[in-house]
Amino acid sequence: MSQYKSEIRESLISALEDRAAKGNYRKYLKRLTLKKVRGFIDREITFDFPVTALVGPNGGGKTTILGAAALIYKQVQPRRFFAKSGKYDSSMKDWSVEYELIDRDLNRRLPVPRTASFKKAKWNRTAVEREVLIFGVERTVPATERRELIKAAGSKFAAKKEVALTEGVAGHVALILGKSIEGFNRLFVDADGRVTLFSGRTPSGDEYSEFHFGAGEASVIRIIADVEAAPDGAMILIEEIENGLHPVATRRMIEYLIDVAARKALQVIFTTHSNDALAPLPPKAIWAAYNGEVLQGKLDITALRTITGQIDAKLAIFVEDKFAENMVTTALRIHGGMEIDAIKVHGMGGASSAIKVNEQHNLDPTSAFPSVCLLDGDQAESVNVDKGVFKLPGTMDPESHVFDRVLERIDQVSAKLAVSMLLPTGQQERVKAVVMSRALTNRDRHLIWEQIGEDLDFTAGYTVASAFLAIWAQEYPEEINEMVEQFQTLLPKR
Repeated sequence: MSQYKSEIRESLISALEDRAAKGNYRKYLKRLTLKKVRGFIDREITFDFPVTALVGPNGGGKTTILGAAALIYKQVQPRRFFAKSGKYDSSMKDWSVEYELIDRDLNRRLPVPRTASFKKAKWNRTAVEREVLIFGVERTVPATERRELIKAAGSKFAAKKEVALTEGVAGHVALILGKSIEGFNRLFVDADGRVTLFSGRTPSGDEYSEFHFGAGEASVIRIIADVEAAPDGAMILIEEIENGLHPVATRRMIEYLIDVAARKALQVIFTTHSNDALAPLPPKAIWAAYNGEVLQGKLDITALRTITGQIDAKLAIFVEDKFAENMVTTALRIHGGMEIDAIKVHGMGGASSAIKVNEQHNLDPTSAFPSVCLLDGDQAESVNVDKGVFKLPGTMDPESHVFDRVLERIDQVSAKLAVSMLLPTGQQERVKAVVMSRALTNRDRHLIWEQIGEDLDFTAGYTVASAFLAIWAQEYPEEINEMVEQFQTLLPKR
């Protein structure tokens, strides 16, 4: 209910979505189809935003998709992601990936089809030219453990060349890490510049090398320095982007990648296990990979753990968004008589995602527990009882329904509402006035909790929404009973 507020403007997100839809790039990977790769058969991934997150459980296929994206470009050796161990590895036989690319050097007007396949002993690729930067998980290995830096560890080491980080690089790093890196340099260990490390400077002026950096700090500096130096239109691939980063730094890193994708027409694809990495992205930018399936949308990482059976449960309930998730949880607690801890409720980022995941979960023979889908009240046409698809109370989105139902009884519940919002009971008339005023002036019910909170001395939107849900559940038990009865037989009884 309380939402992360990104510093990236919605207008920029919309502009980048529009640019990807129109294919207004010199080089861009629009889609790939995993015809047969590892556990994937005929699964298509579209890149509808220039920064794409791949999420899923370990072994779910995130790195497979990342590698497939890189495979069609000449600069990337197939063995970087798909190595074969001679006669001991026959699993890659008949693997195939199909692509739809934008490459204005090859066709100025139309998308370019390409294929990569492994028929017998090697990959056959109709590969194309594009600069590709790959940042693997090894980037967070401390400098003291990197073999190529052994020669830089001695007291007599002198770099072949020292290059100061540009003002732009330093500024972007400072925004992500929350600290100044003024006076930092890149040190070239070998003559051809393939091995480098960084040096820094304390506020008092003392110099220190990357051997004394935090692994996350060095990783951020390296990624940004290389990305800023990359040519426009390059592809950036990052494995487990959150490694070594604080959650706030993770979100800021994604915001940086969105910004640089806009500035330099870059395409970024990264894997992650972190919800913080997903927060700044639109639903179109997120793909989940699990059990040979792919699903586009803003899935919560915890939801994926439930879907794949990593969380012990007796019933899963998939809903459209976070507010619906809290609405269902509140309703179940008020209803009582069941094992609440054995029921996992997850917002799936939209009706289509909730329906699809529920269907896949119930068709999976390995699923240890059933699931149902509860759609918003305005999705009545999508209800399918035979497939476990039901709906929430009302005929509109749940925010509107809950607000309007509480508003109907505002004279009777204003005191309880004030207390639920952690305000003195003496504030009940003020609470009533604010609610009635916002009922007239609000244009988007999804924003009304934050608006009411602002009017009430900046009470958190989450607190306001929770208060309204609690009052609704207490005042309208018949609606809760009607909702629960739809899947009563599946509920784990206490």
